[in-house]
Amino acid sequence: MNQEFLSIVLIIALGYFLKRLNVLQERDGEVIAKIIFKITLPALVLVTFDSVRIETSLMYIPIIVISYGLVTTLFGFLIFRKEERELKGSFLMLTSGFNVGLFAFPLVYAVWGMDGITYFSMFDVGASFITFGIAYILGSYFSQEGLSLKPLGILKKLGKSIPLMTYFIASMLNFNDIQLPEMVISVAGTISEANIPLSLLLLGLYLNFNFEKQFLLPTMKFLTFKYSFGLIFGSILYFTLPYEDMFLYTVLIGLLLPAATSAITFAVEFKYSTNSIRLMANITNTTIFISIIILYVFANFIR
Repeated sequence: MNQEFLSIVLIIALGYFLKRLNVLQERDGEVIAKIIFKITLPALVLVTFDSVRIETSLMYIPIIVISYGLVTTLFGFLIFRKEERELKGSFLMLTSGFNVGLFAFPLVYAVWGMDGITYFSMFDVGASFITFGIAYILGSYFSQEGLSLKPLGILKKLGKSIPLMTYFIASMLNFNDIQLPEMVISVAGTISEANIPLSLLLLGLYLNFNFEKQFLLPTMKFLTFKYSFGLIFGSILYFTLPYEDMFLYTVLIGLLLPAATSAITFAVEFKYSTNSIRLMANITNTTIFISIIILYVFANFIR
């Protein structure tokens, strides 16, 4: 297990040093991210759902994630109620989403293989609805211009999410015992092999160690809320739900995953200030480090 984690850290470090040496730049990450979300991740989803039988119990995972997103949003309103409007919006966007596709899949594959990918794929279904639904609405509501969205606009955004639509289609095919042609799965399998190294390189490109002191207190407040609430909620479910170990691992670890980087994209779209965007970037980077440590400790000393 230590060997797999070392390989992961080295690939992330490679992405970081390629940026430092100007071989690649952060703006190149936008292209890599598009390749991941529009090509390699959907291919991985198709291969995963084609090769396993999804038990009915797995459908409870996205329900749990969506419920958790709603609960944390309500508590977030209370915890961050005294913050300035735009800062409150930044915190709530980060609170309600998770970085599953880019962060979790490479690490989960190293620990649990394709079985783990299946469970965390179901987690990502719920996380996608939270990220593109709740987080997006909150970001718009607390922007300077205020909420300007309509329900149809949210549905259109969800419909444009290629990973989410792939999850939906692959799930329907799986539940109806319909398999894609062998040639399609073969090609998708080849493409999907690029998902993990590309995701890890992208994490390295976006790493930033220039933490600004002005962001220290708001970052600590956010991290305390995110990880304490996730740990309490996850632990309760872990020790009370009557499901198999992999289901319980997914819920517990999933709720401690990093904040979704898509929140930064939303902040740009809603014209948040540069300070707010820089704060969100610092927070997402910090949550990546914390979540790597959590998953490493869990994989090596707990499970």
